[in-house]
Amino acid sequence: MKVRRSDRLIDMTRYLLERPHTLVPLTFFSQRYESAKSSISEDLAIVRRTFAQRQTGILETVPGAAGGVRYIPTIGADEASEFISEMAQRMSDSERLLPGGYVYLTDLLGTPAVLRQIGRLIATQYLDSSVDAVMTVATKGIPIAQSVAQYLNVPFVIVRRDSKITEGSTVSVNYVSGSSDRVEKMELSKRSLQSGAGVLIVDDFMKGGGTVNGMKSLIEEFDVKLVGVSVFAEGSFAGERMVSDYTSLLQIDTVDAKGKNISAAPGNYLERNADLFKELNK
Repeated sequence: MKVRRSDRLIDMTRYLLERPHTLVPLTFFSQRYESAKSSISEDLAIVRRTFAQRQTGILETVPGAAGGVRYIPTIGADEASEFISEMAQRMSDSERLLPGGYVYLTDLLGTPAVLRQIGRLIATQYLDSSVDAVMTVATKGIPIAQSVAQYLNVPFVIVRRDSKITEGSTVSVNYVSGSSDRVEKMELSKRSLQSGAGVLIVDDFMKGGGTVNGMKSLIEEFDVKLVGVSVFAEGSFAGERMVSDYTSLLQIDTVDAKGKNISAAPGNYLERNADLFKELNK
């Protein structure tokens, strides 16, 4: 049965949003709506223009017999800056301070709207990179990894500090905690990563960088390559971090548990992606 254009546009948009980074042939839409390819091309032009105007993402056209369209999620510079500023304000609430100088993040990382934006931000940074898997360590980094993986349309893998029988054979490494100088262990199932995969490391919080550096060491035990490192927040650290090349959405400058004072500001994400946002806004 033929479908009206308005109905086609709604269903087509939904279909593309649910399948980021997936090449969809024009013939698929043509058969789905029993419409000519010329009509489908006109519909896609409307979707492409709307995505660009609203900075929802890029609708890429792949020419040729085996071509089609591919939706690439992005976020605009203004929306990114507004979200990061809001998060910095919410992080500066003294009620987030926990004994020992720890910062409470669970409410933010348990909010779907916040996770969606975190995923869009990190996925936008790596839209031109070859990411085949997103890696994090249990447990707080899991929702971030899942959100980023959804927007990149790749699997996410979870590094654990204790072995699980359901993981099968594992590869383990010892690493030094950047904040406490303790030697700890982390491991990953041998089946988690394909040979030659590009791996993106994400985490919720980084201080000395020991955990992230441990994941980097674990990657070296597989035949894969590191694409990048992104964290939701970084804390102030007096010494030299074990990781230097990373992006952070937030930077926590002051944590004074005794005086109940915490101060957060935007991290280096916007600065490091300034050129990318200029390209997206053209």
